Amino acid sequence: MIDLDSPLAVLVLLGPKASPDGRGSIWYQPTGENLMRSIAVINQKGGVGKTTSAVNLSAALAEAGRKVCLIDLDPQAHASLHLGLSVIDERSMYEVLCGRASIADARQQHSENLAIVPSNLDLAAAEMELAGEVGREMILRDKLAVDGNDYDYLILDCPPSLGVLTVNALVAVEEVFLPLQPHFLALHGLSKLLRTVEIVSRRMNNRLRISGTMLCMYDSTTRLAAEVSSDVDDFFRSNQTLEGVMNGAKFFETRIRRNVRLAEAPSFGQSIFEYAPQSNGADDYRALAEEVLHQELGHEAPGESSGEASLPAAPQRMAA
Repeated sequence: MIDLDSPLAVLVLLGPKASPDGRGSIWYQPTGENLMRSIAVINQKGGVGKTTSAVNLSAALAEAGRKVCLIDLDPQAHASLHLGLSVIDERSMYEVLCGRASIADARQQHSENLAIVPSNLDLAAAEMELAGEVGREMILRDKLAVDGNDYDYLILDCPPSLGVLTVNALVAVEEVFLPLQPHFLALHGLSKLLRTVEIVSRRMNNRLRISGTMLCMYDSTTRLAAEVSSDVDDFFRSNQTLEGVMNGAKFFETRIRRNVRLAEAPSFGQSIFEYAPQSNGADDYRALAEEVLHQELGHEAPGESSGEASLPAAPQRMAA
């Protein structure tokens, strides 16, 4: 039972409703020609594993054969640095949002299946430069709408704030992933974040849903981690039929454990799969990617169904 005085109690007001087919957390079902999943990885609190998750989940999906585009919307440019783009002399997300470049102009190919649209510190000025623009919340959505490339996954690493850049991300995507640290203070501001997502969904993007939550920096030896995990799990299980942006939200079973290799990889400009492919960090993000891939066709996550799960094949696109 969740303590009514805890931050999670506030979240019940914004809980999920059952999926269209009545199966609760089984949510994602791509239809027609729009097979791309667009996901914003968001938490307004820094240091919870947001960028690490955005980069390594993107790399894990690419390793699994999906075509992935990672967009770095954080002026700190940590996702760009993580993939070895230490100096951005060419076009970046700053030029894209200020109308001086297209997504294609700024995009760089990191590997066969993984591309990145990098960021740099100039992006910090975009908040002020766009303040007087009419429709500034829609800029990224409109830029993506005219981008000709065809991806299976579009993943946005958002800044640790709820400003213009984050709202642009929420307007442009259909899904939100929430990385959480199993700590009370990491949960404390979550109700404000969910309310922001709810407002954007109601006023500017009615397709927007929170479709996944993951625990990062997990230490299985501490009682606090187990208690927070249990509370979050109880919250998702007990609120599957409520209305709101958490329609069909999934609390991923994979726990991203504390792992020194995950902390070291960015200094080498590599994902965990390039730096330490046999590490616990690589194993955890592969397992997380498998759960994400099982959402593609409305499957239960691994371990929830009675039969042995297998990864869905890459979606087949219709010819142009």
